[in-house]
Amino acid sequence: MFSVTGMQDFTLFSLPHIVTLIIFFTTFFAFVYYRKKLKPYQAMIKWTVFAMLLFGELSIQLYLILVHEWKLADLPLHVCSLSTFLALLLFFKRRQKTFNLLFFIGLLPPILSMISPDIVHQFPHFEFIRYFLRHSAIPFAVMYFILFEGYRVPRKAILSSFLTINLIAVPIFFLNQLLGTNFFFISNPSETETILTFFGSGNMYYINLEIAAFMVCIITYIPMGILLNRENKNLRVDEKMN
Repeated sequence: MFSVTGMQDFTLFSLPHIVTLIIFFTTFFAFVYYRKKLKPYQAMIKWTVFAMLLFGELSIQLYLILVHEWKLADLPLHVCSLSTFLALLLFFKRRQKTFNLLFFIGLLPPILSMISPDIVHQFPHFEFIRYFLRHSAIPFAVMYFILFEGYRVPRKAILSSFLTINLIAVPIFFLNQLLGTNFFFISNPSETETILTFFGSGNMYYINLEIAAFMVCIITYIPMGILLNRENKNLRVDEKMN
């Protein structure tokens, strides 16, 4: 009863895809730009993002079980699932190191996943809606913690977070070998055509994956570095004035 006849396969940069991206980027930049005006609604924003994260993670598991399509590869062990769990944890307990990791895997990677999504169904299929809702919620959660709860990330966290990601990837690699899965896309690129498709194969795939992961960490940190420099400069000015 959950299948929808006449559904088209997902097409990269089709009209539904482009419209969805426009909605996300417009909302995301408005969220940042109007952050001061949104401050009185902080509690509402917090639990809305929390609900989106929880829905995105639980709904797909329930959906796949109901349509009898659940398999081991659907276990919540992908990078975006890790981001979701870290964000949900932070809503209840402040942990700087947890946020450092979330910042690097939860800001730019989900956005790249929306630009080049690993899905097969087109809008208005549930998978399409759930995929973009979930991948939107993760960077919104990251920005919520930065804008409303004052989290900042030190420069040294670039290397430490990159190493942490690699440490987490080690057991995931062996789990993939055991189960025949592809969590973290470590074994090979996704079945659908994404950015990872151009990373090659074999050892070259792993090398390119490592290089890309480190570059993503550096690029992700640039706005944070600019923010910290600006805040430090303003702090020094205030100290001189006082």
